[in-house]
Amino acid sequence: MTSVATGADLQGLEQELLASIAAAGDLAAIEQARIAVLGKKGRIAELMQTLGTLPAEQRKGFGQSVNEIKARVSEALEARKASLEGDALSQRLVNERADVTLPVRPGAVADGRIHPVSQVYDECVEIFADMGFAVAEGPDIETDDLNFTKLNIPPEHPARQEHDTFYFRPKEDGSRLVLRTHTSPVQIRTMLAQKPPIRIIAPGRVYRSDSDQTHTPMFHQIEGLVIDETTHMGHLKWVLEEFCKAFFEVDEVKMRFRASHFPFTEPSMEVDIGAEAIGKPGQWLEILGCGMVHPNVLRNCGLDPEKYQGFAFGMGLDRIAMLKYGLTDLRAFFSGDLRWLRHYGFSVLDVPTLSGGLSG
Repeated sequence: MTSVATGADLQGLEQELLASIAAAGDLAAIEQARIAVLGKKGRIAELMQTLGTLPAEQRKGFGQSVNEIKARVSEALEARKASLEGDALSQRLVNERADVTLPVRPGAVADGRIHPVSQVYDECVEIFADMGFAVAEGPDIETDDLNFTKLNIPPEHPARQEHDTFYFRPKEDGSRLVLRTHTSPVQIRTMLAQKPPIRIIAPGRVYRSDSDQTHTPMFHQIEGLVIDETTHMGHLKWVLEEFCKAFFEVDEVKMRFRASHFPFTEPSMEVDIGAEAIGKPGQWLEILGCGMVHPNVLRNCGLDPEKYQGFAFGMGLDRIAMLKYGLTDLRAFFSGDLRWLRHYGFSVLDVPTLSGGLSG
């Protein structure tokens, strides 16, 4: 191959290649053109293989010419490919349409359910946090001292008996651990750890040896504690009234405070609400116990009852969940029945807020 003939051949080849690229009508055709031109067995590769057959003085010029053709052909390929991709996208936009009015297909988020107890837990935290209460937690396994003694519960009290409390085996020193029977030990731990003012709620699991339609060996409580120098029973009544109005999502709620007795509060009261709050007028429903913290409890925690005073209250999360959402059997809460959970559970997107509504 002479240098003149080679130059003419190269010029003709370039025109041929560019014409084939321009003629490609879709992305599949442009890919075939690319392979035919730039592939391992393509036209450019064939030209480079002839480089060794040329005289030494022609190789440099020939190789430079082939590389220049390769660059221009590659540029033409990319340009044509981009043009065809744009055309393909435009065609898809014309042919493929989505009906945005169709309902969203249910998926994992729609299938999952929040347990009513977890929902009520979050509702209570939302309400009390808005009042300025902090959330305090403690262990499920407690000492007899924190669960009973420091709460002014005497040794002969029925709550200490084994038919009501789950005890562990005695230690070598005679002390015993228990599964906490209430979350009141969290109140004790808080008073021992920090000085007033104190304003906490203590939600969590508690354990008692009891089981029937309205009682289970494990259930959930939420307790509240306020300690400072000026808190009085009027504050307690206001907090409970505001909680009930927010929790049952009503503008007004009737409340009845009945005298009672708890070792850790004096005076002590049980609280009933008018069943109008849950759509059952003419009835009273007991929902919680409360009272002013007993001076002995303050002394047991190193606080001077002549200086500090406060109130405490406690209620069952499971019970108020049953009242609000019309659940009749507490045992179903812990049965693990997916049918029950799908019926009574809440969407994961139903996050309770005071502004948006607690129950979604």
